[in-house]
Amino acid sequence: MNRTTLSLIAAATALAAVTGFAAVSAPDSADTAATAKTPARLPVERSSLLCPAPSTSELAETVYTSFTPAGADGAGTGGTAELAPSAAPLDDATADDDGKKDEEDEKDEEKDEEQTGDTAGDDSAKEPAADGADAKAKPFLALKEPGKPVSGTKNTSDAPALVGTATGRLAPGWTTQQTTTVTGGEGRGLLGVSCTPPDTDFWFPGASTDKARQDYVHLTNPDDTAAVADVALYGKGGTLKSDAGEGIPVPARSSVPVLLSTLTAEAEPNVTVHVSTRTGRVGAVVNAADENLGGDWLAASADAAPRAVLPGIPADATSVRLVVFAPGEDDAELKVRLAGKSGTIVPAAAAETLNVKSGMTASLDLGDVTKGEAGSVLLGPAEDAGETPVVAALRVVRGKGTDQEVAFIPATGAVTERATAADNRAKGSTLSLTAPDGTGKVKVTASAGTGGGEQVVETYTVKGGTTQAVTPPVPQGLKGSYALTVEPESGGPVHAARTLALTRDGVPMFTVQTLPDDRGMVSVPATKEDLSVLK
Repeated sequence: MNRTTLSLIAAATALAAVTGFAAVSAPDSADTAATAKTPARLPVERSSLLCPAPSTSELAETVYTSFTPAGADGAGTGGTAELAPSAAPLDDATADDDGKKDEEDEKDEEKDEEQTGDTAGDDSAKEPAADGADAKAKPFLALKEPGKPVSGTKNTSDAPALVGTATGRLAPGWTTQQTTTVTGGEGRGLLGVSCTPPDTDFWFPGASTDKARQDYVHLTNPDDTAAVADVALYGKGGTLKSDAGEGIPVPARSSVPVLLSTLTAEAEPNVTVHVSTRTGRVGAVVNAADENLGGDWLAASADAAPRAVLPGIPADATSVRLVVFAPGEDDAELKVRLAGKSGTIVPAAAAETLNVKSGMTASLDLGDVTKGEAGSVLLGPAEDAGETPVVAALRVVRGKGTDQEVAFIPATGAVTERATAADNRAKGSTLSLTAPDGTGKVKVTASAGTGGGEQVVETYTVKGGTTQAVTPPVPQGLKGSYALTVEPESGGPVHAARTLALTRDGVPMFTVQTLPDDRGMVSVPATKEDLSVLK
């Protein structure tokens, strides 16, 4: 038998095998016709989160709260959701810190409400890896079931960044909040951040290289291979000269903080930071510390778009600054509006349009724009202006004199299917809901607490062009902290943010987390076998 005959026989055998498989696995015609029209919406099967190293202050007290909403149809029955140290494992100090915390809680009811809950990680791995990466580190915090949050604490200055993965039924909508209280020193305040999924591109308007600021961008690599990132800075005149922002290596499963002022000699109060990766992916977030105003985390802005919503300005804000950047080739002419309780107005400080030059950072001081009424900033093209995409953020200050505290609010997208904010307390939590266009109705679910309690559900109707700031529902019999989940029910789009506030030594500490959609559901298009590819 010659070589040509053998080749023909092999080809025929392979075709028969493929055809046989197609016959066995092909869906029936009715199912194919039904699914070909609209892609199915299915829960994600895996999700990742990255939490930055919380603080280098000896006075830092950090609470981690992890939560997955219940009720994702088709999410399955198994799965895990664990956060483990990236650079070095947490040690047994976790358990010791919890014991001390419990003793302090008995003396301070407010503190008890803030930090009661389940704590994991007492048997964390003891040996760090040689390159700061320990892929086998035991989890510091592990979620057990959907619908019930868990929390853990770490009260030392060497707490590392955390890398987390959720699978199965715990993956859809998995959310983790990192909340740090620093009672003194530079950067004191309430620093809160929702741990972020890894990505390759981030924009941070609202950072600074000013002498009064110490801003670090934290780059965390969740993968087993190294990543390489570029950090570019843009001021009011364009790109800030920098020789050190390109090609920053981020080792596998490690976190690298980069002080922005070391990347350039130019000191500017309003800077936009662009983080992009050449290889790999990272989680990125900016830690901003002001020597006069305290500090907080600045999360990335929503993707550049011609319109932006920045929800959740507290009613008692004493100073609000808007920072905008146009990343494209065209300038932007923007109309700035404030959506308050009763409607939308143009603030006096923004009577004229805000011009944002391409590749340059623009800012606008709005002062005490809310006038005692919670609100949200709406950005859109001015009349006869083009649809130029922008990214934006707010710097918000509460308090006066030496008792001031700062927080940041990036532009955020609407809640399309579901969004969650973890670590809510019985006191000090405010939920802001903004409907920039038509009236929208949302369902808000308060989960069970980390230490006990039963979930509660409320619905809110937000009139078009307004912001509704509400004290969110509290679980019945709450012990510890809890999570809030927002789901749209009808009407126009709604944007949401959660403010967490507490007062320490006369300082009105607060932090604001926006609630973008949790991306817990994905579209899965219908497929069918096509044997024509074998021709």
